[in-house]
Amino acid sequence: QVQLVESGGGSVQAGGSLTLSCGVSGRGVRNYAVGWFRQTPGKEREFVCGSSRGAADTKAVNSVEGRLTIFRDNAKNTVNLQMNSLKPEDTAVYYCALATMSTWSTRADLYNYWGQGIQVTVSS
Repeated sequence: QVQLVESGGGSVQAGGSLTLSCGVSGRGVRNYAVGWFRQTPGKEREFVCGSSRGAADTKAVNSVEGRLTIFRDNAKNTVNLQMNSLKPEDTAVYYCALATMSTWSTRADLYNYWGQGIQVTVSS
C-alpha cells in the first residue's frame, strides 16, 4: 500500500519561501512519475509541477516557472516542492501525487496515489 503525506505548509508573506515535502511509504518514489497540484475553493485541481520517473524531465507551469521547483530525494523517499518568491495567488491546498506512467501529466485523473493535501497561505 503506497501512502503519501505532505508537510511543510503554512503561512508566509509575499516574497517569502516554503518547502513542501511529500513522504512516500510502501514503495520507492523512484518507481513513479510525480506531480504537485493545487486547488482553491470552487476550482478544479490544477497541475503545478511534475517530474518523470527518472527525474530527467521536469515541468513547471508558466505561472510558477522560475519560482516553484520540484525535486526528489530518493534516499529519504520524498518528493519536494521548493517555493520561492511566493505570491498571494499561490494560496491553495497543495497535493502531491504519484503515477505509474513514465512521465508527468497535467491530468489529475492519471495519477494513482494522492496525499491528503496541505494548506499554503501567502499574504500581501
